[in-house]
Amino acid sequence: MNSFGRFFRVHIFGESHGESVGITIDNCPAGLPLKADDFLNDIERRKGGTQKGTTPRQESDLPIFKSGIFNDTTTGAPVTILFENNNTRSGDYQKQRAVPRPGHADFVAHQKYGGFEDYRGGGHFSGRLTVALVAAGVIAKKLLQLAPTSNNEALTEVKSAGISVIASILEIGGEKDLEKGLQKAIDAKDSIGGIVECRVNGLPAGLGEPFFDSAESLLSHAVFAIPAIRGIEFGTGFAAASMFGSDHNDAIADTSGTTITNHAGGIAGGITNGNELVFRIAVKPTSSTPKVQQTLNWETGAVEAFSVKGRHDLCIALRVPVVLEAITAIVLADLMLIEQKIPRIIHT
Repeated sequence: MNSFGRFFRVHIFGESHGESVGITIDNCPAGLPLKADDFLNDIERRKGGTQKGTTPRQESDLPIFKSGIFNDTTTGAPVTILFENNNTRSGDYQKQRAVPRPGHADFVAHQKYGGFEDYRGGGHFSGRLTVALVAAGVIAKKLLQLAPTSNNEALTEVKSAGISVIASILEIGGEKDLEKGLQKAIDAKDSIGGIVECRVNGLPAGLGEPFFDSAESLLSHAVFAIPAIRGIEFGTGFAAASMFGSDHNDAIADTSGTTITNHAGGIAGGITNGNELVFRIAVKPTSSTPKVQQTLNWETGAVEAFSVKGRHDLCIALRVPVVLEAITAIVLADLMLIEQKIPRIIHT
């Protein structure tokens, strides 16, 4: 549904062209200092219009605190944060109502909700809602900064900084030269995808459960809440299928669990092992592309030529790193609370 997490539980709501989008976080520990300024850096990183290849739609995205914060500190009550939608052009979508965009959720949303869905800008399926995920991620990151860090000797340099979560773009359109990959899409007047990697340092061993609640399962579950994600791999990932076991195995070097290599990506048996957590996600090309395509007109029943109008990202991957960091931090904060490695009341 629209909620995720056991202890640090987030509930997302809103539509792309509705009055606002937002997030409610239940069980956020009391006593965490929290101001609007804390959100500005990550919110700015997510914005479109500030870099080549992103949508020209811009929103101020100033967080509006509705509950759970008093005197710039969390109270222990559910934290609700809103982001207003002001820069919308809904008329662009009224014109294409009868022709669902190929690769988008338009058709399935129409089938699932019987035509009552808010189709403007993709409605509740829109990447616009990721601003709410980023907000939850800001809080989760602050919690991880306060958590005890790994005893892994190789990570001593990050112990004072808590748990760090950093994501970056590795490729766009199969090119490690990101500008070159983006230019391919510009020249083709089309959209393009990319690969984003996330690295987490300072994690303690012991997070996650075998089988259904493994650390990989929970991260994967949450990652696919990000629109446009098509795949995920941990550590060596799919390349492990062509390796010998003796080459893939990570030799343990000391009693803290430090490994010589990290093909497992920091997780063994579904449980974090104290080494760097490393995983990558595949981001598909934006469904909304100006390129002429064929699609069904459900009013006439005929297939016809169609080109998407409106303001859209050329490459969604450009805006994904901060969202991936947020999702990762949300999952890890939840796991840390489950293991009681983050206090329920924070004394600063």
